[in-house]
Order: sequence, then C-alpha cells, then structure tokens
Amino acid sequence: MSDPQNDYQRERETAAKIAREAAVLVRSYHRKKLKIEAKAGNEPVTEADRAANALIVERLGAAFPQDIILSEEIPDSGARLGRRRIWMVDPIDGTSDFILGDVGFVVMIGLCVDGRPVVGAVAHPLSEKVYAGVVGAGAWVEDAAGERTPLATSHIERAPGIRLVASKTHRTQRIDRIKQALQIEDEVNVGSVGLKIGLVTEGKRDLYVYTGGRTKIWDTCGPEAVLRAAGGEMTDVDGTPLVYDREDLYNRRGIVASNGPLHPFVIETLAPLVRQTDV
Repeated sequence: MSDPQNDYQRERETAAKIAREAAVLVRSYHRKKLKIEAKAGNEPVTEADRAANALIVERLGAAFPQDIILSEEIPDSGARLGRRRIWMVDPIDGTSDFILGDVGFVVMIGLCVDGRPVVGAVAHPLSEKVYAGVVGAGAWVEDAAGERTPLATSHIERAPGIRLVASKTHRTQRIDRIKQALQIEDEVNVGSVGLKIGLVTEGKRDLYVYTGGRTKIWDTCGPEAVLRAAGGEMTDVDGTPLVYDREDLYNRRGIVASNGPLHPFVIETLAPLVRQTDV
C-alpha cells in the first residue's frame, strides 16, 4: 500500500518540473537532422531520446536518491523487483512521430508505489502542456504560462455517443469491430499513449482501446496515474489491473483507458471480441 503519511505533492511537482524541462530539450531537436539508431526489437532511438533520458534520470536521482528508476533507454537490471518506489520514464513516447516531424510525442514520468501508479507527469513539447496528477488527490493541466486547470473526465456510462481516441500508427481492423460493438461513430487518431490519455483526462475523449501487446509499463505508468487522478480508469482488455511489479515489462493484454463510468460497459462489451487466446 502507498504511504498515507505522504501526499505525494513534492513528487508530483518535481515530476512535472522535470517533464517540462525535458520537453523543452526535446523540442529543441524537433524537425532537425537527427542521429537515429536501432535498438533491441529494431525500434528507433534518437539523440533526443538519449539527451532527455539523461536529464530526467539525473534530476530524479538527485531529488529522490533512495528510489529506483526504470527507463526505456536504460537496460532493466531487475533491481526494481521487490522495491516499494519505482520511477518509470519514457523520455520520448511516440519516437516515430518525433522522427517524422509530426506532433504525436510526449515526455512521460510516473511513480509506482507498492506496484501501483501513484504520481504521473506527461509533457507535450509542442503545445507546452504538462498533465500531472496524484491518484486520490486530483490532476491538472498546466499551460505554457504556468496556469493550471483541474482535470476531470467525462460522465458518459454507455453507448451511444462514445468518443474514441485510437492509435495513429498501430491501428488494426479489430478496432473497427470494437467500434461497431460499442456503437462508436466518433473517432480521432493520435500518436503517443500519453497524448491519448491526455484527451481522456480533459474530457475531450471518453475512451482509448489498444488490443495489442506492444506497450510496456513505462508507456502506461505516468498516464495511468494522471487518468485515475482525473477520475478515469485503466486496465487491460479483460478488465484486470495492469501489473507493474513483475519481471515482464510488457502489457501483454492491451489497454482500455476510459473516463471511469464507462469502463464496466466497455469491458463487458469487449469480452466476446477479446478471448483469452485472441489478443
């Protein structure tokens, strides 16, 4: 269980500040000629990913020297297993969009305590927005001028009228079947898990569904904390909480991220479409 004596305000403020600082750094590389390498899984990594990672890891390490840091750009040593507090970092979520000079990328930082996301900060370098939250204590979005607006998800509980945000580059035909089952006619497509979740936290979208198994725990930790802080819910496609404290880094059973009230209806409707061996 998380520590009831800690309200995590320092963690949220620190994570939001670091995310904004890293976002400024990432923006300085946008639409510039980049050094691009291929890492494990043939995924691209750029000098901007590495620079942002170095900044975030250094700042978090200085602020919270007793905590473990897990980052996409650092090999997982396994030291996190069994530890209470683990920061999970994705210095650029949406690297493909970033390389193309597109807009769908963010900086993401999350804190897991006892295996559950508690604090999240997601910064969009181009809009200069920072989403941040503490589960149970609310969430806000901060604009370029530093003005903060409280975040709250929408209230829709079932079809019709669900507004979907789906993947831009990893969208599959299964989403069309899901849309039909949920009677969805309103869909937008953006890159980055963090940006999709941002739209749900702001009440601009009601639901994000991804049935694949490509995301990792640093893709969901920060966004899940912000979403839950804003009133939403995130699970796998079976309605089971995502797991952050095991050796496997992947979210093998996909993601369903909703406004909260909609979640039971979505999971029940998806059940025939996402059989245990079928995702």
